[in-house]
Amino acid sequence: MLCGPALSASSLRDDLEREVRSGLKVSTALGVHVVDLSSGETVYEFQADRSRIIASNAKLVTTAAAFDILGPGYFFETKVMMRGRRRGGVLEGDLAVVGGGDPNISGRHYGGDSLAIFHNWAEKLEALGIREIEGNVYLVHGLFEPPQVHPDWPRDQLTKWYEAPVEALSFSDNCVLVRVWPGGKPGQPANIQTLPELPLFEVRNLAKTIGSAKRHWVAVSRAGSEQLTVSGSVYRRAAPVESWIAVSDPLAYFGAALSQGFTERGLKIRGEVLPTRSLPVDTWRGVTVHRTDLVTTVEVVNKRSQNFYAESLLKVLGAEQCGEGSWEAGKRVVGEFLERIGITADTYELADGSGMSRNNRFSPRQLTQLLRHMYTHPRGQEFILTLPYSGETDLSWEDRLAEPPYRGNIFAKTGSLNGVSTLTGYAKARSGKVYAFSILFNQTRWNWKAKRSQDEILRALVDNG
Repeated sequence: MLCGPALSASSLRDDLEREVRSGLKVSTALGVHVVDLSSGETVYEFQADRSRIIASNAKLVTTAAAFDILGPGYFFETKVMMRGRRRGGVLEGDLAVVGGGDPNISGRHYGGDSLAIFHNWAEKLEALGIREIEGNVYLVHGLFEPPQVHPDWPRDQLTKWYEAPVEALSFSDNCVLVRVWPGGKPGQPANIQTLPELPLFEVRNLAKTIGSAKRHWVAVSRAGSEQLTVSGSVYRRAAPVESWIAVSDPLAYFGAALSQGFTERGLKIRGEVLPTRSLPVDTWRGVTVHRTDLVTTVEVVNKRSQNFYAESLLKVLGAEQCGEGSWEAGKRVVGEFLERIGITADTYELADGSGMSRNNRFSPRQLTQLLRHMYTHPRGQEFILTLPYSGETDLSWEDRLAEPPYRGNIFAKTGSLNGVSTLTGYAKARSGKVYAFSILFNQTRWNWKAKRSQDEILRALVDNG
């Protein structure tokens, strides 16, 4: 239990002012706003109304809108359906998988078994007496509109995991894991494995095993469709190097993984796996429905800062509210939410759901206004718990503000782009008061220095607030 009197408001302002002035040595393109959530009073501001690039702080906007509009009880649904009749163990007809924009079809929630969901579907079919599908498997992906990649995103980074394409049927974050480890002796090729192991990928192995740790390096790239090239020199005693590479065709990837999952459970597909925007007109019967709740999804967005999840969520908002699963429709829905809480359309810029675009611009005051709204929201507690907290293990926050009295008393979203470092969230002071804050650095040369400055500002807030 923390004891001692709270310091005066003027002392808090002085301490925050000192740390912010120090932060100006990192960049003068700095905005800060701190508000006392019990009174709504601004306790500190510096360039608080100037719009800044907010990077992944945009995820706060997307996820707050989702909690407000869809609610934590919302479920993404992926439906498996069939038509035709069963004769013996054969379905004399077709299967269809109808995409609902769920970004969770992966091994993330299944102990790393990326094919677990497909195994489950195969077992559902087996329970119906079906061991073979005579016809086709249709992958229905019409919920989302093209393009799959946002036009603002850098074209030289499209193979990176954080620019994975967005589709209504997606598998394993639309990324493949490439694992590289040394061969037997220096001069021999390195060992390479793709996870999951699917025939979809062609791998060119240019990496050699070497005897010197000083020249150890590995690079993985993708050219064209699904040709993966591994280059480098792999030290003979090095641990495996892992790299997530975005795929170019999410539907082909989903289909290959589904086929592999079915095969592993002894279910044969005689026909083709065919992407289609709409379910062929006929009488279809349900086989099973895979559901994932919104809270689980938002935790990945905010704690893992997973862009693919955030963009899927934005398109789902558009599909659910406007009947159009596009970035533009999703932005309209979020814009209506922001308008309701007093943030008008002419005062900010929203480009995507994740903050990957540099055209997402908000002021610190607008972000704390968003947090104030969510703090008293009926679903606010659940929203706050989706944020990473100071000292949380296995996250980027693990080593930041991890010591008492800061550990566990700051729930906040980080944001980082080249020259941009942002931090927005909630802080509980030693006095017990709770504050919303936003610290936005732009035009930085060293993001690590910006993070250090953000931490010092928060220490002053927790110590003296």
